[in-house]
Amino acid sequence: MVNILLDWLNLDYDYLREELGRYLKPHHCVAFVAFSFRDAEIRSPEDWELFYGREKGKYYETYRDAFASVGIPMENVTFVNYFADTPESAAEKIRSADIVYFPGGLPDRMMDRIREFRLEEVLRTFPGIMMGFSAGAMIQLGEFHVSPDDDYAEFFYYDGL
Repeated sequence: MVNILLDWLNLDYDYLREELGRYLKPHHCVAFVAFSFRDAEIRSPEDWELFYGREKGKYYETYRDAFASVGIPMENVTFVNYFADTPESAAEKIRSADIVYFPGGLPDRMMDRIREFRLEEVLRTFPGIMMGFSAGAMIQLGEFHVSPDDDYAEFFYYDGL
């Protein structure tokens, strides 16, 4: 497995494009695990679509442009949808991918949802490329921490992948 840890979805930066090009290929399929959302922001399938959906998702263009900058078209990107997928369908999407991508957000909630969907072993044994930014980078570690900010009242350690 190859792990790519980013601080932002900056795949299109010149200094990264060449390096990432060694790993990310236009034919690769991506399983985008959109599990890091805040409970107060995304409470329903409709809310999820407003954030990640192909037609009206707030972040869709950002992800489309980032993957396009390394040659991966959105036709090759499958979203693991917390509201629409089952643990079985989520696992199949991950197993069928070359790249598993974790977005930023809340790392502890992403790990909670990964456990809820029983995906820990599927992810730990994934043979391809695992990548993400911010929370999506943090959970790839065996243990990660959060520091006090708008989302977290105190410093705390969590188990990652």
